[in-house]
Amino acid sequence: MNKDVIYIDVEDDITAIIGKIKASKEKIVALVPPKRIGVLQSAVNLHLLVRMAKNADKQLVLVTNNQALIALSAAAAIPVAKNLQSKPEIAQIPALAVDEGDDIIDGSQLPVGELASTADEPEIGPVSKKRADVNNLVDTLDVDGEQAVAPIVGAATAPVKKPLPPRSTIKVPNFSRFRKKLFLGIVVLVVLIGFIVWANVFAPSATIVITAKTIASPISQTVSLGTAATNVSTDTIQAVTQTLQKNVSVKFTPTGSQDLGAKATGTMTLQNAYSSNSIDVPSGSSFTANGLSFLTTQDVTVPAGGLSKGTVVPGTATVNVQASAPGPSYNLSPQAYNSDDVQGITAQGGQMSGGTSNVQTVVSASDVATATQALDALSTDSDKKTLYAQFKNQEYIIDDTFNVSRATPVSSPAVGAQSSGANSATLTSAVTYTVSALARPDIEQFLKSALNQQINGQSEQRIYDDGINNVVLAGYSDDAGTASINIATTGQVGPNINDQSVIKQSEGEKSGVVQQTLESIDGISDAEVKFPYFWVTTVPKDPSKVDVQFKLTNG
Repeated sequence: MNKDVIYIDVEDDITAIIGKIKASKEKIVALVPPKRIGVLQSAVNLHLLVRMAKNADKQLVLVTNNQALIALSAAAAIPVAKNLQSKPEIAQIPALAVDEGDDIIDGSQLPVGELASTADEPEIGPVSKKRADVNNLVDTLDVDGEQAVAPIVGAATAPVKKPLPPRSTIKVPNFSRFRKKLFLGIVVLVVLIGFIVWANVFAPSATIVITAKTIASPISQTVSLGTAATNVSTDTIQAVTQTLQKNVSVKFTPTGSQDLGAKATGTMTLQNAYSSNSIDVPSGSSFTANGLSFLTTQDVTVPAGGLSKGTVVPGTATVNVQASAPGPSYNLSPQAYNSDDVQGITAQGGQMSGGTSNVQTVVSASDVATATQALDALSTDSDKKTLYAQFKNQEYIIDDTFNVSRATPVSSPAVGAQSSGANSATLTSAVTYTVSALARPDIEQFLKSALNQQINGQSEQRIYDDGINNVVLAGYSDDAGTASINIATTGQVGPNINDQSVIKQSEGEKSGVVQQTLESIDGISDAEVKFPYFWVTTVPKDPSKVDVQFKLTNG
């Protein structure tokens, strides 16, 4: 059975205690009085509590070791527990003679207050029916989660002398809830102190926005591109080049046709009948008969001819030959051949054999030419994007310098090699992509130099915007290895307002004062002070926490 524990303060009066009991939502209410029991010393007050509890359908339990309060609670039939963990019971005390229906207790028989002692006083009379009824309820009270069993004092009990428990020191109630509240309070206090320090020391900052009247100053300057460091005086700016290399390829279908059969072979006898000198016949020399050519496969020297008995005897040499093309048509019978390459030589061929035919699909030169056109037509957009991404420092890329260089493509299989089927051959080429760009700081040097020339030393003027964010690079040219480009933009020039001076004169001032002071300066059309938090109302005295921004308007 659930219970509610109410701790009574020394300052609480009977009305406050009754209010706490009524506010409780539990049927059993345990009252923990202070060391100085105060208002609970009165038997009348205890009877008032009992009557109120009965009307509110609640059962009271006192948690105390105070003997005087125990004696009073026994008279009022209020169960008592020594602590929140012990079982409640109604204490046995000497019966008091009181009038029926009268709540007044004879003070001469019952000690009141902390200085009185009730030990060893016998119970001298029967208890009322009301006490017996409460005793019956106490048997079922649960103060700390366990069923409590307490002795019941009969309505007509004979006088029994029973000593009261000895006087003992009151135990301190369980303060776990108090400790939790204390810890939570400390945490809240630390957080509050930290917030106060942050809000007053770290958070305050200010942004001063100044609207200045400026004049547009167009810039257009042609500069030379080079690899040396940027030099404003010579109108030379260093170009930064990025390179990307990769292999690109396309698939293609071979359409060539070639006889890959065996070539006929044999021997020839070469004759030198008309020269008095030997004749050299190099390897690969051609000899033809009936429109079919054979090539020598080795170097040979045919000696000079001579006379024998008045008859010219030609010099001879034998050489191995091979047909210029495969096919059985080259399997010729022995016959004479004409020399195609060497003068003064005639030839007599032997039986040629071994020529066969095997026509297959091969890679042709025209196939490679067509595939090369397809390779050149491949999109470079993805590679261009990858190349441009290699610039990491906000460089300004000169798009006109983008270049694609392709090496001679290589076919696999090679030209003349057998290959059949759709997209069975591949043409690959090594490609190099290059592009140039200009570094942002180098461009700014030229822009500021151009604007300073327009101001021409006027101390009352300053550069508010050098136009770097709107730069246009155009007109790229590369004439005989000398590259140049035009840099164009529009800067803004206006009154010379020093940021640090603005911060200095604004320190510790409210926004209205700062605004009025700045707007009185020639060239400033408007001023505004922005604070990050509502509690910040003045410009911090720390310059690092003040930011000056300019809004530009064309005057």
